[in-house]
Amino acid sequence: MSTRISTRHLVRTALAAAALALPLLAPQPAPAADAASAPRSAKPDRGDQGVFLTVSRSGKSTIRGVLLQCEPSPRGKHPKAAQACAALDKTRGNLNALPGRRGHCTMKHDPVTAEARGSHRGKAVNWKKTFPNACAMHRATGPLFDF
Repeated sequence: MSTRISTRHLVRTALAAAALALPLLAPQPAPAADAASAPRSAKPDRGDQGVFLTVSRSGKSTIRGVLLQCEPSPRGKHPKAAQACAALDKTRGNLNALPGRRGHCTMKHDPVTAEARGSHRGKAVNWKKTFPNACAMHRATGPLFDF
């Protein structure tokens, strides 16, 4: 088996494992209790699991990922959660409609694949795109994949 095929298999396996882990990262409902023992400050679960964002490099088998949750307010491990949630809100979860940023990138060919899976404000998100390099990805997606 060549290194290229082996690397692709590793990346696909990692992405599949991350997609399977997404439901495990969602908050779990508390065990049923009677109304008298329920805390008064408990808020109903709105069902927002969030969007799991990943960036992978094909030739180097590098993969990074972060869970972005926007409801009730931006949270999660994304370093720019508020800006990323604002970008998703602006496009109503349609990553193809991201406005991108102006600027120049080198012509260096070092492909990266960005992927988003999950739900945003009750709408399913399932998006994947390969860019010629990380600079082109950041220009096209703004703060969303800036982690």
